[in-house]
Amino acid sequence: MNRKLKMGMVGGGSDAFIGAIHRLAALMDGQIELVSGCFSIDPATSLSSGRCYYLPDDRIYKTYKEMFEREAGLPDGERMDFVTIVTPNVAHFEPAYMALDLGFHVVIDKPITFTLDEAGRLKAKVQETGLVLALTHTYSGYPAVKEARERIRRGDLGKIRKILVEYPQGWLSEKAEDAGNAQAAWRTDPKRSGKAGCMGDIGTHALHLAEYISGLKATEICADLNIFVPGRRLDDDGAALLRFDNGARGVLVASQIAAGEENDLNIRIYGEKGGMKWSQMEPNTLIVRWIDRPAEIIRTGQSYMSDIAKHNTRTPGGHPEGYIEAFANIYRNFSLTVRAKMNGSAIKPEWLDFPGVDDGIRGMQFIDVVVESGNNNSQKWFKFPE
Repeated sequence: MNRKLKMGMVGGGSDAFIGAIHRLAALMDGQIELVSGCFSIDPATSLSSGRCYYLPDDRIYKTYKEMFEREAGLPDGERMDFVTIVTPNVAHFEPAYMALDLGFHVVIDKPITFTLDEAGRLKAKVQETGLVLALTHTYSGYPAVKEARERIRRGDLGKIRKILVEYPQGWLSEKAEDAGNAQAAWRTDPKRSGKAGCMGDIGTHALHLAEYISGLKATEICADLNIFVPGRRLDDDGAALLRFDNGARGVLVASQIAAGEENDLNIRIYGEKGGMKWSQMEPNTLIVRWIDRPAEIIRTGQSYMSDIAKHNTRTPGGHPEGYIEAFANIYRNFSLTVRAKMNGSAIKPEWLDFPGVDDGIRGMQFIDVVVESGNNNSQKWFKFPE
């Protein structure tokens, strides 16, 4: 196969936020082209959006079911190769499952599904079909994050003892869901978002980042969840104590009512020999501190970076890489893996470095246990589901 991969899209109309991010990221490396879509539950919005993306009317669909069935009937090389699903959480599972069932690879926004049971069923379908599913936990795509992971993996810090991960935002400090903010409306609606609000939306990112960089798995949680804005139905703030499988301890804080904050995801990891710090708002810098020598400032784009970080770096040192590029790293590694599968060729290990269905299950396990613990209103520890 010597062509671009063909992408379909469910959701992501011209009135949506995250769809534009996905399109920019997917198209960045010239490996993917958008060929079809059902961009909204409103057929008129889907049509107008598709026309804005310069798609022919016969590749713009009224429903995702119509889209999948008609695309599956097109000749190989013309039909979509994979679909990106960028809808509210409640509308993740069914299109993803149907796409896999009809032979399409899948990219899906997090959290992967509405319930843990759905996530398990999706994993079974991925295993049955042998198709590729990527989950867009964006922050694992940054080169400095991959460098941190590699340094911990090779033992630079020694045994990990403490993980502190914090994700404060302030955009829900007021009741934006009643002021016409569509993003706030579905994220605070249990029928569309699920059982968790803040913890489902950004707490899952924080947990994934902690586990991705450290290589550890959280095993127990003791959580406190809060609703600060009167009348809101889902948590807008929370914190959790974590126990990890190597004996390390952690603290996870996520808040969407941290007034004045933008998107200050940051993480600190401490081992026997030293510690690391990374912040999403200064993404090209990794700070390493030692017990017995001066601190190091690690910068992306430099020759001393690991091979995995270099593979995910696009620009020379000193030229900022950010959110879109991190997103694009997931799409590029996904597309390289899919292309290799379609060609029957070997898949390089660095291409497989993107979140998948198992990461999605971890996110849903986290949502279940953090909500159970938070609702218990006690100091009891709750185990992650098996």
